[in-house]
Amino acid sequence: MANVVVVGAQWGDEGKGKIVDWLSERADIVVRFQGGHNAGHTLVIDGVTYKLSLMPSGVVRPGKLGVIGNGVVVDPWALIDEIGKLKAQGIDVTRDRLRIAENATLILPLHRELDQLREAAAGSGKIGTTGRGIGPAYEDKVGRRAIRLQDLKNLGTLEQKVDRILVHHNALRRGLGQPEIAKDDVIRQLVEIAPKVLPFMDVTWDLLDRERRAGKRILFEGAQGALLDVDHGTYPFVTSSNTVAAQAATGSGMGPGQVGYILGIAKAYTTRVGSGPFPTELNDDIGELIGQKGHEFGVVTGRKRRCGWFDAVLVRQVCKVSGIDGIALTKLDVLDGFDEVKVCVAYMLDGERIDRLPAGHNAQARVEPIYETFKGWKQSTRGARKWADLPAEAVKYVRHVEELIERPVTLLSTSPERNDTILMRDPFED
Repeated sequence: MANVVVVGAQWGDEGKGKIVDWLSERADIVVRFQGGHNAGHTLVIDGVTYKLSLMPSGVVRPGKLGVIGNGVVVDPWALIDEIGKLKAQGIDVTRDRLRIAENATLILPLHRELDQLREAAAGSGKIGTTGRGIGPAYEDKVGRRAIRLQDLKNLGTLEQKVDRILVHHNALRRGLGQPEIAKDDVIRQLVEIAPKVLPFMDVTWDLLDRERRAGKRILFEGAQGALLDVDHGTYPFVTSSNTVAAQAATGSGMGPGQVGYILGIAKAYTTRVGSGPFPTELNDDIGELIGQKGHEFGVVTGRKRRCGWFDAVLVRQVCKVSGIDGIALTKLDVLDGFDEVKVCVAYMLDGERIDRLPAGHNAQARVEPIYETFKGWKQSTRGARKWADLPAEAVKYVRHVEELIERPVTLLSTSPERNDTILMRDPFED
């Protein structure tokens, strides 16, 4: 029986939360391996809606262990706030439900401030960050000046570490015309939050290795989407971490050969939040209708998502870069009722037909989609749980998507409800 990695195959917001929750019933452990609380997952369970940002999706299910891996940047204040919200909904998050890697980097208030100051100063050149300090925290991690969770248990050495991080941040703040941050304020904040988060700390790479050897099923949950990967995405309009499947190994401490089946999640159309290239974007009534039917607003930010037709070029490219074995296609029901449905099968760039997204930002902005048009379907697919429930045109659409992306559709989601899912292949049994 395989472990399973779930990654977004577009720009995020593909419906990973529902799919991870659906799979978590078969898993014993759910691991977050990158990103931070800029990621949003909406789960609908027995009519109750849970909105998670930092927590692994499995944390709302009894008997499942959620692990926040070393590849995640953790805002301890946001974590405690999310734990409190879940408790208000009847979910008591204890150490039995949640562990956090001791070597996870912390997001501090100074990271949030810097993120927002930079975006405000960028003007029209904004990247479109959520302003939650994710990027600055990753910068400090790579710059070897970060405060990590394990540092909170050694308060005697904290002063030296805070000195090191403030040398960098206060120089930046002076350049932005902002007052410097006092060391005592940072230390006070960390001392206050330490006893609230340290009970969840663990040597998670060792924990995962023991559980794997004991035969436990592990589900690795990615945040954002592969097109926001800092190396392989639409740079510079990307997040600050690696979001491709290989990060499941690095961001959890488990070897690459042990992570198992790789399941990509893709919507039956395409959306994007924030700035950056989007070849199939529809700035018309159809794009507006897709957004309305799909309730396309960010879970974390509330920002309206840009909408467009399915881009098979991008998803095929992601499948190759991430080593995706199969796709979970979500929100098929949003396409119900259209007279015709389109899929991007290639691009034109400066008069040449190409079958990939170029790496250069300027070239990405110039590509023009080449579409194939399919007959739409008037019957509802919402709530379908077997192939026989789908109209013939919808089946043709899904089968042609498989051909274009060169991967099988192993799961098909037809509503936000977790059980409205058609399973062609169980990833855990692959």
